[in-house]
Amino acid sequence: MSFDNLCKLLSEKHPVTFASWVLGKPQTDVTVLKTELSIEPIRADYVTFLQLQERILHLEFQTKLESTPPLPLRMLDYWVRLYRLYRLPITQVVVLLLPLAPDTVIETVFSVESTRHEYRVISMWEENPQIFLNEPALLPLATLAATTQPQALLQQVVERVNQLELGERSQISAYTQILAGLKYKKDLIKQLFREGMMRESVIYQEILAEGEQRGEQRGEQRGEQRERSLILRQLTRRVGELSQPVRERVENLSLEQLENLGEALLDFQTMADLDTWLSTLQ
Repeated sequence: MSFDNLCKLLSEKHPVTFASWVLGKPQTDVTVLKTELSIEPIRADYVTFLQLQERILHLEFQTKLESTPPLPLRMLDYWVRLYRLYRLPITQVVVLLLPLAPDTVIETVFSVESTRHEYRVISMWEENPQIFLNEPALLPLATLAATTQPQALLQQVVERVNQLELGERSQISAYTQILAGLKYKKDLIKQLFREGMMRESVIYQEILAEGEQRGEQRGEQRGEQRERSLILRQLTRRVGELSQPVRERVENLSLEQLENLGEALLDFQTMADLDTWLSTLQ
């Protein structure tokens, strides 16, 4: 799972909170749109579509501006497809997670001859961190907000995470560690966060690297067993109890396939998603 995709997951788990933040005013009636926009295949891995009252909100999360096709053209493409389908006003917002090079021009318009299309861009490194510190669902993004004292901000985030109820705390802590890995050194994250980790976080990557350096077969086997067990638990939480044949299929995956499944599973909504993913291995 990429950092962009984690943001997609958060926005779809907490659509009201994200819509209220992006639009700058409280929202109440927000529905996540699970829809295909296909005239031709279009990559929507990091995109969230929310239906508000008489409006569609299109959120896109990016760690970099470069893409194919270019971002302005892609935003126009989404707008046309969404409008054709819903015939509602559409607000489009791109959230940039990482600072860009000083001379980078952030385009917010597609313009060719008489065609002109505009969209908004939010630069996380310019956002007030207090907005995110006050809202549990936005806490993972707080690590990327504006600050002149990064370590102090990270410490604030940790303190807020530790104040959450136990069930919510574990999940938000894991998400926060992942996004913190975009900005902070792994030693600092390891020092400040006292709870579990997820496979995408820099902490987990360090453990894997250490295991490879030691080259101890038993250690590698234990690490693989832990990862397999973690993936199975995550799958159960995402799609429900696994049947014995499906569980055996997952348990027999190679390490590489298991890692790929770990990246894909956070997009799963139903057992059918897992079945579709497994079918691609045949």
